[in-house]
Amino acid sequence: MMKSMSGHLFFTFILIVGSVLAVLGIVLGQLFPFFAEEYNEHQTEIIEQQLEQSISSMNLSQDEQLELLQVVNVGDQQSRELMTNEMSRLIFVIAILLICGFVIIWISTSNILKNFLEPIITVTNTAKELAVGNYRARAFANGPQSMIELKNSINTLANNLETITKTRLVEEERLKTLVETMGSGLIMMNREGQIIIANRHFLTNYELTYDDVIGKSFLQLQLPEPLKNFIDHVFFTEQPERKQMAINQGTEIKHKQVFGAPVIGDHGKWLGVVIVLHDITELIRLEQIRRDFVANVSHELRTPITSIKGFSETLLDGAFKDETMLLSFLEIIYKESNRLQMLVNDLLDLSKLERQGYEIEKEDVRVQDVIARVVDMAIQKMEEKNIQVAVNLETDLHVLGEENRLIQIFTNLVNNAVMYSPDNSAITINGYKQNAFGVIEVIDEGIGIKKEDLQRVFERFYRVDTARSRNSGGTGLGLAIVKHLVELHHGKIEVESEVGQGTMIRVKIPLK
Repeated sequence: MMKSMSGHLFFTFILIVGSVLAVLGIVLGQLFPFFAEEYNEHQTEIIEQQLEQSISSMNLSQDEQLELLQVVNVGDQQSRELMTNEMSRLIFVIAILLICGFVIIWISTSNILKNFLEPIITVTNTAKELAVGNYRARAFANGPQSMIELKNSINTLANNLETITKTRLVEEERLKTLVETMGSGLIMMNREGQIIIANRHFLTNYELTYDDVIGKSFLQLQLPEPLKNFIDHVFFTEQPERKQMAINQGTEIKHKQVFGAPVIGDHGKWLGVVIVLHDITELIRLEQIRRDFVANVSHELRTPITSIKGFSETLLDGAFKDETMLLSFLEIIYKESNRLQMLVNDLLDLSKLERQGYEIEKEDVRVQDVIARVVDMAIQKMEEKNIQVAVNLETDLHVLGEENRLIQIFTNLVNNAVMYSPDNSAITINGYKQNAFGVIEVIDEGIGIKKEDLQRVFERFYRVDTARSRNSGGTGLGLAIVKHLVELHHGKIEVESEVGQGTMIRVKIPLK
């Protein structure tokens, strides 16, 4: 646009100047001959009068005077022709001067436009580039000092805009990364309740995509009713709100800590609402485990202590005089003391295993040797219940682990199998290689475990049958210890069970 304007301005100026010079040339060309002719006639008349006076003063005859006048007329005619030629040359010179003047004006005008208009065009084009977001554009123009200052100001503005833009892009990227990677679900809605931001955690939790939520009202989404009601409440009150709620997600109940707050922009303008959903299911589960652990430990400690204290007081009150009663009570006290000792030892062992940085010393262990020792230690209990044991191990099965800890693992598993197996049943121990693991299975024909309880068998103090396990002397910590020991071996443990049919616990230990 500026180039077009400069072109129009330039040619308009040249046209005007050229027209003026052309008119001036035409006028001069037309008037100069007229004035020259008039001047020539006037001069001729004066000369003729002077000649006539001169001839009259001479004593010449009439014929001589006529002859002389004829000669003068011929000279005058030649003079006029000479004058005409000189006029033509003068007109030519004037035309040349007019053309030169036009060329000089052309060149001068070009220089003026170049020095004054082109810098303005350059600066204007740079400003237009900045307006459309090209902050790398720069003005390069020379000219007057004011134009140089304008150029420098435009370039400074462009540099500042570029810096601000880069900073804003970096901050936007950081914010986007933070929102996308945060462990909590986040959505942001505008004043109309339309979702404008939703992070990956939120979308994954509710099995949604960006296309499903962006630009949609939260009321259109298949969100849980408690969450919709909470969002609606924040919109209504326009006040920050925090609430803990249980939300159904498929077959599970998830506990969420939900925080909602209005988004306030510049000058206190209300822009919308942001909602953050933090999953606290695991925290609640751990808190429940902690409470259960404290309650179970208290119960497990109180029971033998109460028994020991009660029977001791009975003996002190005189029951020791009855030998039969004395032996019976002492047997109970011993049994409960032993149970108390086992509980304390298991608690200490579990605490040691859970300690950060605890490691076991791994070596080449032959599985056949481990299972043989475990069966020897449990054989008496098996015989008391007439339980048959079948051991099926691959030849030369070796794993990488600590032998005593492996014995502890399978002793707990076999004792549990015996504890929950009915009389005249069977226990099977299988061992084989699978990929990079040695797999050992302990299978019983006991009471089995409900599906909903399978994930709890490794919790502290969890018992499938509370009465039976307690009467059998269990502490409720055996499987928790087993799980920690297997993980310390970088192995895996799996449980398969069917109520009334029995249970299989599969342990995988890395091969040597």
